[in-house]
Amino acid sequence: MAQFYREASEIEERTVTQLDPTREHLIETYRKKAKHYDITCRLYPAPGYPQRVQRLRAVQALGLRAGDSVIDIACGTGLNFPLIEEVIGPDGRIVGVDLTDAMLARAQERMETNGWSNISLVQADAAAFDFPTGVDAILSTYALSQVPECADVIANGAAALSGGGRWVVLDLKVPGNTPGWLAQLGTAIVRPFASIDEWINRRPWDAIRAAMQEELADLSWTELFFGTAFLAAGSRGPGAFGVDAGS
Repeated sequence: MAQFYREASEIEERTVTQLDPTREHLIETYRKKAKHYDITCRLYPAPGYPQRVQRLRAVQALGLRAGDSVIDIACGTGLNFPLIEEVIGPDGRIVGVDLTDAMLARAQERMETNGWSNISLVQADAAAFDFPTGVDAILSTYALSQVPECADVIANGAAALSGGGRWVVLDLKVPGNTPGWLAQLGTAIVRPFASIDEWINRRPWDAIRAAMQEELADLSWTELFFGTAFLAAGSRGPGAFGVDAGS
């Protein structure tokens, strides 16, 4: 895996798929937000939302060990990096992938501030990213539901995992049995951050769950914070699928 990427001090640019209006809007939105993202994201999707606690839970679900390799899809400014680094240590490896150059520039600053030399950054569309084979874990937090081809991303990542490797997704969803008017209100709140107008109509959480059931073993699905988020985790290899509900 180390040979697949350039030095950690560089941001590698990969060819992205032809930009459609949704991706163009995403890039422009996050370019504007990048400078202050670490502060404003605390308000996402609402002030007081337990985002950091949920991120920690997602990293724990990866089952990481010292020296493991991790791909962080849509890594943004690298908010997950400290949580991952604490477990994998200097002998481990992180590859952060994001569509927006400005977000990766902030991630680069985080790396330099903390003296991490085991992280590579790749600017790429998640739907077109060429996953290196044999990675130990793949993570995506609060981002994959914004990718229309989210099911393809799950499948491509699963194919690249080492035996027993883990795929974990933490993201937002609409709670079950939510009245239509409340769902529309939720969209209005999320839209400035997520930049996806048809998010509720697409129901990407259903696509992510179906893809993980298809591609991974031992799937767990836990709904968080009154059904407004989910934590999904599965591993590559044979096994029984199991689904559990949480609060």
